[in-house]
Amino acid sequence: MSFVHLHTHSHYSLLDGLAKIPELVGRAKTLGMPALALTDHGNLYGAVEFYKTATKAGIKPVFGVEAYICPNRLHEKRPNIDNTYFHLILLAENETGWKNLIKLVTQSHLEGFYYKPRMDKAALIAHHEGIIALSGCLNGEISQALLQNRTEDAERIAHEYEDIFGKGNFFLEIGYHPHIPETIKAIEGLIGLSHKTGIPLVATQDIHYLVPEDSHYHDIFLAIQTGNKITDDDRLTLKADDFSMNSPEQMADHFGDTPEAITNTVAIAERCTTTLQLGQALLPNFALPEGEDSAMVYLRKLVEERLPQHYTEITPRVRERVEYEMGVIEKTGFADYFLIVQDFVNWAKMRGVVVGPGRGSAAGSLVSYVLRITDIDPLLYDLLFERFLNPERIQMPDIDIDFTDVRRDEVLSYIRQKYGDDRVAQIITFGTLAARAAIRDAGRALGVAYSFCDMLAKLIPFNQKVDEAIKNVPEIKNLYDTNTDAKQILDAARRLEGVVRHASVHACGIVISKDPLVDRVPLQRSPQDPNSVITQFEMHSIEDLGLLKMDLLGLKNLTIIENTVRLIENMHGEKID
Repeated sequence: MSFVHLHTHSHYSLLDGLAKIPELVGRAKTLGMPALALTDHGNLYGAVEFYKTATKAGIKPVFGVEAYICPNRLHEKRPNIDNTYFHLILLAENETGWKNLIKLVTQSHLEGFYYKPRMDKAALIAHHEGIIALSGCLNGEISQALLQNRTEDAERIAHEYEDIFGKGNFFLEIGYHPHIPETIKAIEGLIGLSHKTGIPLVATQDIHYLVPEDSHYHDIFLAIQTGNKITDDDRLTLKADDFSMNSPEQMADHFGDTPEAITNTVAIAERCTTTLQLGQALLPNFALPEGEDSAMVYLRKLVEERLPQHYTEITPRVRERVEYEMGVIEKTGFADYFLIVQDFVNWAKMRGVVVGPGRGSAAGSLVSYVLRITDIDPLLYDLLFERFLNPERIQMPDIDIDFTDVRRDEVLSYIRQKYGDDRVAQIITFGTLAARAAIRDAGRALGVAYSFCDMLAKLIPFNQKVDEAIKNVPEIKNLYDTNTDAKQILDAARRLEGVVRHASVHACGIVISKDPLVDRVPLQRSPQDPNSVITQFEMHSIEDLGLLKMDLLGLKNLTIIENTVRLIENMHGEKID
């Protein structure tokens, strides 16, 4: 029996997902599934990681999202009226669907966010092409109508969604959670609706954790996220039923009366053929001055103009190094990269913004030195250019640039102005539970005294995982073997460790795109600053997609260093480089 899970939450469903992407993919492979969908709540955070992990494992990745559909227009945000929403599963059938999914998720965050990132049916109509939709869980609009005995409304809504996505692109979703009382009534209503309307059924499991044994740890995680204890009444919990990844045999057994709901999962997965082009270079084009028509020619012109400013004598060694580096830059196609970076670095320096001398392998580039991107002569220190840009292993260069934090925003504003607000954004990052935090949080949710949790957490050596500490630290091993509270906390912490807890803005990462970012990357507002737009893909995913990622670190001590250098210069009457 073949089956594909099409309703799956990873830990990127920030409130209630526990399983990490490698775990989900590994479980699907172990169970012999040909494909797997990732449908996190309202976001596409894990899409690139999921694609890489699944394809490497031989599992076909299906991109999706569990969307929040508002009953009114997404721009309406009236208190106690527009804070309700329905769930709907959206799956990308092809590249067009993937691009529409990105646009829908971005719009839901930038325009429709009100408690949740909401879409409306007008947005679905505008961006429906290439998308397959499932009616959602018990919180779906059709299920809610059936549970309220509004059968005529349920039928009307079903036809409405079928009209939006097209016949054959909308499915009535039935999930197996028999210990939740409303489930049986909803399933019976959905099956009856399918018979009446001809809209096909599809079976799902609504996965929130990996295996049944994780139910307890998932409940602890929900209590952590909501600030509750697991003994509290009237709190968010899924402990009433099983939300793990069931095997194909289990799913076939659950839906023995509707086998077509099982086979439809495979049929949908087979239709979903979206692929991501990774490892390519998608550099924006540097705006060349009038009369210049080649980035490489203009780059060479700048280098030749500025070379005498750094070397009073252009020795054969200098000339050979310049020609070698320029040849590699031309071969790898990164002329625009150097032009872009030197432009905003020199813009900052000309306006008195303190800029660091350059860090990392970029110090090995003579071209970077001549263009004033770095302040270190690589010939003086025999630094290797190949550590920075290797012609045998072509990948995007990476120059880390430090700016004084009090004026870093000016540099960002200049970059946005030059390349367009829709092509520049800061990059998201995710905070995960480390060992010590996992112990303290798990203990708090379990109702154990904080003093005990804190003592236990402090026994964990820095940079060690819980499992390692249990093996390597005698005090922890003894507590684990002899103390019930310690064992319970450590068992929970080892399962919660590494799980994403929140999203924030990367301290220094920005992305610059040649096209509008929304053509390739889902966007949202910064959790810390609603006026700032950030990517939903983290740094490594941005790099995998081939987009230009820059590290512009704002450092407080740069101003102190600059002031100290100027003081020394005044004392000695000479300039210090």
